[in-house]
Amino acid sequence: MLAGQLVFSQLMEWLPRHEFNTCVRRYNGDGRAGSFSCRDQFACLVFAQLTFRESLRDIETCLRSLGPKLYHAGFRARISRSTLADANHATDWRIYADYAQVLIARARVLYAHDGFAVELAHAAYALDSTTIDLCLALFPWAPFRRHKAAVKLHTLLDLRGNIPSFIHISSGKMHDVHVLDKLLIEAGAFYMMDKGYLDFERLYRLHEQRAFFVTRAKDKQAILRQESRPVDKATGLRCDQTIVLTGPLTSRKYPETLRRIGYFDTEHEQRLVFLTNNFALPALTIAQLYRCR
Repeated sequence: MLAGQLVFSQLMEWLPRHEFNTCVRRYNGDGRAGSFSCRDQFACLVFAQLTFRESLRDIETCLRSLGPKLYHAGFRARISRSTLADANHATDWRIYADYAQVLIARARVLYAHDGFAVELAHAAYALDSTTIDLCLALFPWAPFRRHKAAVKLHTLLDLRGNIPSFIHISSGKMHDVHVLDKLLIEAGAFYMMDKGYLDFERLYRLHEQRAFFVTRAKDKQAILRQESRPVDKATGLRCDQTIVLTGPLTSRKYPETLRRIGYFDTEHEQRLVFLTNNFALPALTIAQLYRCR
């Protein structure tokens, strides 16, 4: 630690200033900012995140308690909750969205050679969503059920470093499969998804973009087995098959072969069936990949 320099200012020095200013200029972020710049707003948001502040008043009280140390921490404007609220309302959100992509790209380089539970040379992502319940009286713009409001957070997580590479916030009523239309697919990467993303038309589009998916199969799926490969049942594997879909709709949406892998999870005493378009990796590796999500 550098003597005489606040920890917060040391952390802020790691964030590339030039790239942030580029994002601000791209959307004219400081055009109407007055004395409270986007840099000051960003510093407040970072401080609030790192110190677990719970409200604008909490941010204001905590920062004002620092007194003259604010300048040395990197703040150049007077902090008040009304000014911060106005900045949060008026500032173009794309400034921080673009800057987040800059930081994500840098973080991914740092973890590019780190391993995880499976030895894999390709990028591996876990896609999932979570529903965040809200009060309907306070958030009438997010209706979910008759007496409840909610938003849904869709996240694509890079398993190397657990870095969120994509985040989409939607209404609570949006079905999970629709987020596949918004992803920028990376060729050669693996995407792990649960049953909520089982849409064969979208999965075939992902297959055509030369990416791989691993997902759960639904019960009683209409299939035709073309080939079976031997498996070591002592590892938990139950089957490794090449199949084609035979349903009147699914066969048109996904006309090529799929790989079907059966696995018994002894920890939860549950039989799992996976579908993937990758035929090169060992069956046990595919099963372990899904467990990494």
